[in-house]
Amino acid sequence: MQLQQQQPVREILEQEYLEGERVSQIKHELIDAQPRAMAGASANHGRISSNILVAFLIHLQQIDSPCEPFQADMKVKAGSNFFYPDVLISCDEEENDYFRNSPLLIVEVVSRSTRKRDNVLKRLSYQSLPSVQEYVLIEQDFIDVEVCRRTDHWQPVHYYLGDEVYFASIEFRMPVEEIYARVMNDEMSVFRENKAA
Repeated sequence: MQLQQQQPVREILEQEYLEGERVSQIKHELIDAQPRAMAGASANHGRISSNILVAFLIHLQQIDSPCEPFQADMKVKAGSNFFYPDVLISCDEEENDYFRNSPLLIVEVVSRSTRKRDNVLKRLSYQSLPSVQEYVLIEQDFIDVEVCRRTDHWQPVHYYLGDEVYFASIEFRMPVEEIYARVMNDEMSVFRENKAA
């Protein structure tokens, strides 16, 4: 019996990736020169991302900040990798319309399928960018908002229902309850029942 020889995986160049993403129906992240297709997001994922984006946008407009938030379709370049964070804030005017090199704050909404990548690969990649001051991980299946700040040597601070999350890089506070508005998970169901009682 002859063993089949494994085909080498073709690496793609940055420009090829960026051009492909402009016309692709499916979003891909580029990790170690390999495009990785992204799965669709759940309703809870979308609710959390939207809640954060809208709150950031209103706050930044109110303080007349040059910074602006982006959601899901704006890539971040970290070394030779490209990621699509769920929400990011950028304060620099960058020439590229399709990705940011120097975001200030990055938010990832975590699911079972993304937890390891968000906690390891993306955490290390984002924290290696000199501009990034905060990395935020928000669980969608239960209530947990983790904020890691450069000023605290990336030590995580966790926030739960009843807490206010402090986003130090933009001097903004947001109740955990508002981050999880309309989210359907066990903890939020109990919280809403108790509030209505």
